[in-house]
Amino acid sequence: MKGEFNRPSVTMRNAKRPIGFFVHHQGHGHVRRASALIELLPPRPVTVFCAEPELFEIQRPDVTVVALPDFHCQPPATRQLLHQPNSTALDCAPLGVNALREGMGILAQWFREANPALVVVDVSAEVALLARICSVPAVKIRMHGNRSDVAHEAAYSASVAMLAPFDERLEQPEYPNTFRAKTEYVGGLVGKRTPTRGRAAARDRLGLPQDQMIIVTLSGGGGLGANIGSLTMAARAFPNALWLLIGRVARQGHETDFYNLQLVGWVENTMDYICAADIVVAPGGDNTVHEIAQVGRPFICIPEWCYYAEQECKARALECLGAAVYAPTWPADFSRWRTLVERAQACDLDVQRSLTCPNAAEHGARFLDRLADSLWEEEAHTHPLQGGPEVANRTLGEIRLMTQRT
Repeated sequence: MKGEFNRPSVTMRNAKRPIGFFVHHQGHGHVRRASALIELLPPRPVTVFCAEPELFEIQRPDVTVVALPDFHCQPPATRQLLHQPNSTALDCAPLGVNALREGMGILAQWFREANPALVVVDVSAEVALLARICSVPAVKIRMHGNRSDVAHEAAYSASVAMLAPFDERLEQPEYPNTFRAKTEYVGGLVGKRTPTRGRAAARDRLGLPQDQMIIVTLSGGGGLGANIGSLTMAARAFPNALWLLIGRVARQGHETDFYNLQLVGWVENTMDYICAADIVVAPGGDNTVHEIAQVGRPFICIPEWCYYAEQECKARALECLGAAVYAPTWPADFSRWRTLVERAQACDLDVQRSLTCPNAAEHGARFLDRLADSLWEEEAHTHPLQGGPEVANRTLGEIRLMTQRT
């Protein structure tokens, strides 16, 4: 259902309180992740807020998708407001931007009228802080990156929990223990799990040769695309290999085409190409990383530019586990490509496959549902300030145990 959000009664004692999802629209990873969690939530009202609501295809009658105005690239109302310094307490909150004020107003209105159990934030430091200010529990989706700034640490502190859509072994060593303790690691969460095939079956399905080395390059919708100039060097470094380019590519206008470098473009069956590959070259987006891990292929990770070096941090973590080879930039010479391919062939594919979890979305949905209920369970009994020793104060650890047992 799309449109205005439902306005339930403030009294929620006899029904499940609603859960909200704020979902960033950049790339498709956030939407896929949120959709996977929402589809597996037990029945309860859910309201999704996103600047591109058409990206959602959730088939549940209890889910409402609400459009938020996109404030990105919107100018402030005056030059004086444009010149005001950024607040170190906030990540991105320019002054005088009508779309930003309207979006935050829509969220605040829903907090007031829906009286939700919690809101899942994927991702925005400001929305997590707004939820806390409005006295609404927030669960922040955990992402990699150098996010030790005041704004992000304030958002982590303001959240009742964080949900990490990756294996705990991929956590950054500098991530503070205080935040790690309130983070639920659900394992590698793939937005939509597609059945995998053997290499030979995938090549038959795609009409690809069985006896040729095939290197597949993936590029999603969240960045500039694969560097076609660098890939022409790769094609010349391995003239007997077939290089297939899936997704967006970035041209500079001086590239030369080669017979063993094929631009496939956007496809619906990305998993078939991963299955058909001998080696995969890809950025470090969550969905991409876990789709590759689901199959298990030698992996050269070349991060896209992302705020807070998100993909660089993830690529380093993958390399530390032996699950990928990290290349900071696109190679500009033959020898570097040859070195990367040689190193990729030594990836530990057992470790790589262990990073994805078939039940990750179910685990995450169950955790959110249990947390939402536990935060409000005393409402139907005695108020904690009025005594009542029989009322349990359920901790995150207890919720984790309940989630694992189910």
